[in-house]
Formats: sequence, C-alpha cells, structure tokens
Amino acid sequence: MSSTQSLGTATEVVKAATRRPSRIGRMIRRPLPAMGAVLLLILISVSIGAPWITAQDPFDMNVVDRLQPPNETYFFGTDAFGRDIFTRTLYGGRVSLIIGVSVAVTSTVIGLIIGIIAGYFRMADAILMRIMDGLMAIPGILLAIGLMSLTRASIWVVIIAITIPEVPRVVRLVRSVVLTVREQVYIQAAGAIGTRFPRLMLKHILPNTFAPLIVQATYIAASAVLIESYLSFLGVGTPPEIPSWGNIIAEGRLYVQIAFWNILFPSIFLALMVLSINILGDGLRDMLDPRLARRI
Repeated sequence: MSSTQSLGTATEVVKAATRRPSRIGRMIRRPLPAMGAVLLLILISVSIGAPWITAQDPFDMNVVDRLQPPNETYFFGTDAFGRDIFTRTLYGGRVSLIIGVSVAVTSTVIGLIIGIIAGYFRMADAILMRIMDGLMAIPGILLAIGLMSLTRASIWVVIIAITIPEVPRVVRLVRSVVLTVREQVYIQAAGAIGTRFPRLMLKHILPNTFAPLIVQATYIAASAVLIESYLSFLGVGTPPEIPSWGNIIAEGRLYVQIAFWNILFPSIFLALMVLSINILGDGLRDMLDPRLARRI
C-alpha cells in the first residue's frame, strides 16, 4: 500500500470518528423524547378519532346505569348521571388539545412580535418591558380566575385568560435572543450597507428565535392544559356541559369514596398528556441546542 493510500485511509478514519451524529441518530441514542412523541401522537389520535372509537354520546344520560364500575359495556365506568366516562374522557382530550395548541400558538406569535420590537428598538424596550413586568407580577391562575369571573364562560375566554400570563415569558425569551444577535458583526455589517429592518428581521434575526421558541411553545402547551384543568376543577373554566378533563374530575370528586374511577381515568389521561409534551420539549431542547447536542 502506498503512502498516499495510507494517508487517505487514515483521513477517512479520522473523519468517521469525529463526524457528529445526525439529529435522527441523537434521537435514537435518547429514545425517551421519541417515546414522548409517540405517546402524544397516540393521545391526539384517540381524542380526534373519538367518534369512530366509541359509539356512545358523551352527553347521553342513563340514570339506571349511574356509578357503574368499569365493565365490558362501560370500559371506564359511568358517572353520577349514567354517562360513559370512557367516551367523555376521549372527548375531553379534544378540549385540552384545542386550548393547549391555541394558547401556545397565540402567545408565541404575540410574544415574538413584541419581543423583536423590544429587543431591536431601544426606545420601545423600556416601555414594553415595564408592561411585561407588570403582567408577570400577577399570578397567572388569579388573573385567569379574574377574567373568567367578569365574562361568560367559554373555551375562547379560557384561551384568552391563559394566554395573557404566558405572553411576557415569550417576550423575555425573544428579547434576550434579539439582544444577543443584534450585537453580532454580520448584523452590524448588514445594517451598515443599508439593509432595511424588515429584510434584516426576516433573514437574520427571526431564524435565530425559532429553536428556543419551539421548545418554549411545548412548555406553554403543557402549562395551558394543566391550567385549564385547574380552572375547570374550580368551576371557572370551560362550561360544565362541555366534557373536559377538569370538569370530569370536578364532578367525580363528590363520589370518590364509592366510585373512584370517576376521577382516576381522566387524571391518568391528563398526566400522560402533560408528561408526553414535557418529554418532547426536553428532547427538542437537546436536539436544537448546539451546546447540548455536542454531549449527545
């Protein structure tokens, strides 16, 4: 073997040893985020496909079969009105998904816009951040309860009530990213040659916010699902006639000593939903953060 061939072989070995694994490879090495994604996909599928999974109506009452334990007819038993808890639990997942996704998207979009303005324009920064600090000083649960008590109960009011406390957190995150990116040499060079702000934002600043925003959105979605359950449990969330996990648990707590399944199965689904979203968020953080990706 010639020296040239030996050098080429050694170079290939070094490249193979130092080659960084792909994102799919990192996901395989850390299967927990993949398990979270699969679990979340299953919960989304059974919630959306509830009409095809069960023939029962979540609003049908049958007082003859009230407080029935789990059996071959009622997989999760029945509540005090004879309604099928299995059906109501599946339909309740729809409410949680709608609220979680809506709050995450709305707060992310609003926070992104305000955060970019606050981070790039110094004059607007002082005013906007003082407003955000004021909103963050109010406990989110109390603010949501206050808004719900002043308006008529509906899913959209719940979404607005949960979104308001989440916006300042997104604003602070985006602002910190923009402040860091704004001082980079290539940003200053682009401004020096006359690049306008819209092009500068879309081409250079906005892409740097995507990775942290995606991770933050998953945490906001999980938090929104929990807060909606809190509010519904307290009676100030979604209307009582809508089958949400919080409403089902609130109605079942009165019969927990004689019919524990009224709160057991909705609580399990709620815990699995929040757990899967948080696990997925942790996995996305590890994949999208270059500093953490080097350790995987």
